[in-house]
Amino acid sequence: MSGGERAPVRVLIVDDDALVRAGLSMILGGVPDLLVVGEAADGDEVPAAVAAYAPDVVLMDIRMPRVDGLAATEALRALPHPPEVLVLTTFDADEQVLRALRAGAGGFLLKDTPPAEIVQAVRRVAAGEATLSPTVTRTLISHVTAGSAVPAPDPRQVRAVRLLDGLTVREREVAVALGRGRSNAEISAELFMSVATVKAYVSRLLAKLELNNRVQVALLVHDAGLV
Repeated sequence: MSGGERAPVRVLIVDDDALVRAGLSMILGGVPDLLVVGEAADGDEVPAAVAAYAPDVVLMDIRMPRVDGLAATEALRALPHPPEVLVLTTFDADEQVLRALRAGAGGFLLKDTPPAEIVQAVRRVAAGEATLSPTVTRTLISHVTAGSAVPAPDPRQVRAVRLLDGLTVREREVAVALGRGRSNAEISAELFMSVATVKAYVSRLLAKLELNNRVQVALLVHDAGLV
């Protein structure tokens, strides 16, 4: 491989539906910079498949018969050098999706997402650029919090506020922008800083807040009620 070429992003597909696996393999297999290295039919097959195929990104179904995608995601993200996880679901108002994101998944895809968007999502997650769109984030948050007529003290909110109070003003601005689903380029334009500086701030936030990825920063901001 020449110095200017990058190795393709290695993808593992995990879904109990053989047709879904075949469809995703067909979509991703036709893209030069992506490589489907393996498949698994249930969450209990994931550890061995990851060890065997060393994927960069795991496309993870949520609902599987033996071990669900949430448990499999939590186990993967606990590894010393875990692959990124992109959750697959049939609808966007799924409390399990939010739990998977809290566990460290880099984002999620609806199974009826257009092929070109699936390809882009895999690329973004592989590059650490995974974000939640504001619409999807609001849907998830409202789904999980629905039914509470009287707000009660929420330990998760208290923790989120405490953590974010420890940030500088600029770090907090970047965190809120992540909570609104902004990309690095969009944050750069909004806050008048270079993309490289935005990346540095995001890295600092992850280290300071002890989080896995920018999606978890976005969820923390939502927990604190800042967006």
